[in-house]
Amino acid sequence: MTAQTFTGPVPADQMGFTLPHEHVIFGYPGYQGDVTLGTFDHAAALDECVRVAGTLRSRGVQTVVDATPNECGRNPAFLREVSERSGLNILCSSGFYYEGEGATAYFKFRFSLTDGFSEVYEMMLREVTDGIGTTGIRAGVLKLASSRDEISPYERVFFRAAARVQRETGVPIITHTQEGRQGPQQAELLVGEGADPGRVMIGHMDGNTDPDYHRETLKHGVNIAFDRLGLQGLVGTPMDTDRLRVLEALLGDGHAGRILLSHDTIWQWLGRPLPLPEAILPAIKDWHPTHLMDDILPELLRRGISQEQIDQMTVKNPARVFG
Repeated sequence: MTAQTFTGPVPADQMGFTLPHEHVIFGYPGYQGDVTLGTFDHAAALDECVRVAGTLRSRGVQTVVDATPNECGRNPAFLREVSERSGLNILCSSGFYYEGEGATAYFKFRFSLTDGFSEVYEMMLREVTDGIGTTGIRAGVLKLASSRDEISPYERVFFRAAARVQRETGVPIITHTQEGRQGPQQAELLVGEGADPGRVMIGHMDGNTDPDYHRETLKHGVNIAFDRLGLQGLVGTPMDTDRLRVLEALLGDGHAGRILLSHDTIWQWLGRPLPLPEAILPAIKDWHPTHLMDDILPELLRRGISQEQIDQMTVKNPARVFG
C-alpha cells in the first residue's frame, strides 16, 4: 500500500495529513501564447511554491495531491524540485480538463482520425506505469473533469480510458465537477466501466448544497471531496457556512469514512499576473492553502465534530484512496 509521489513510493501509513486537491502551478490553456507579458520566472516561482509547501508542513500537512491537468501547466520536473526542497510529498496527475475550459483541439482532431479511446488509454497507462515524457516521474492519480450540465462525449472518452487504466493498475481517480454538478453521473459512469469506487474521489462536491445530491453520489460507493473550501461566491461556489451545514448532515449520516477535505488553491498562476478587481476580493480572502487548518477544522470542533472524524477525513481516508 503505497502512494506514488514525485520522489517515489510512500507507504500509505506515512502519508499523514493530506490535502487531496490543490494546484502548485496552474494556467488556463492559452497562457503559453502570452509569454511576452507572462514570462515564467522559474526561480521566483520555485521559491514561492517551496515557501507555501514549508508553511503547509509547519501546519502538519505531509502530503498534497497536485490535480493540475496535462494541458493546464503540469510540470513534473518543477514539482519534483518543490517536493525535494520542501520535504512535502506531492502526487502528480495524468488527465485532461473539461471540454469548456480545456485544450480540446488537439485530441478532437486526433479523434477524427483514429480511435480516441485507445489514444487516451495509452497516454494515461504510460504516464502511470513508465513515467511522464522523459522525466521518469510516474503519475500517482488520474484526473478527470466534466461539464456543468452533462458529461460530454469528448469527456466520456477520458472517463472510460481512466476506468480501464485503474482496473489494470489500481491507480486512484480524482475528478472535477463543474459547480458541483454531475457527481452521481460521474460515479455511475466510472463504476459502470469497472473502476473501484473505493479508489475514486468525486471532486468539488461542495459546490452543491443539497445533502441529497451528495447521498445520491455516495450510493455508488465512491468518495466525495469538499475541496474548494475558502472560495466563496465566485465561479458558482457557495459560502463556507453552507458547505459546513451539508458536511454536518453527511457526518451525522455516518459518512465520515468517505469524505475528504481540501481547497483547490493555486500557489502560482501561469501567464501574466491576474488583475483582481476589488469587488471579488471578499470571495477569495479565505482561499489560501492553510484555511482548512486555520479556520475550518477549529470551526468543526466547535460544532461538535470529533477529532476522530477529522482524522478520518484528513488522514485515514486519503491513505486508503491514494495509498
